[in-house]
Amino acid sequence: MVKVTRGVEIDDGEIQFDFVRSSGPGGQNVNKVATAVQLRFDVANSPSLPDEVRERLRRLAGRRMTSDGVLVIDARRYRTQERNRRDAVDRLIKLVARAAAKPKRRKPTRPSRASRQRRLDEKRKRGDVKKQRRTVGKEEP
Repeated sequence: MVKVTRGVEIDDGEIQFDFVRSSGPGGQNVNKVATAVQLRFDVANSPSLPDEVRERLRRLAGRRMTSDGVLVIDARRYRTQERNRRDAVDRLIKLVARAAAKPKRRKPTRPSRASRQRRLDEKRKRGDVKKQRRTVGKEEP
């Protein structure tokens, strides 16, 4: 079980790992060992996620989500398969935790009377400054 938040836990069986060869650091091993990790998590069919978390996760994932509703996280930062796997799981946890956090509802507010008055006074002053810069008329020689 991968614990994300108090209410959300993901079963290990729902996460699939694919290992591929990685470009980048690795020295001579880079052409022989599959160290890059592709984590796949089926968001659309996961029983672990509540519906509202699933919907927010779909919006947050963006291009990382396939049309079938599978989240793909590509981890190739490190030289070892184990560290890349850990990195992929950590990134999944962070993404799901962000989706699990309910966004605060915006309370509509209105500007106070004093702030509206200050704004209008400032606009009037600015207009007066600009008016002073104008030329009065053309002088004839």
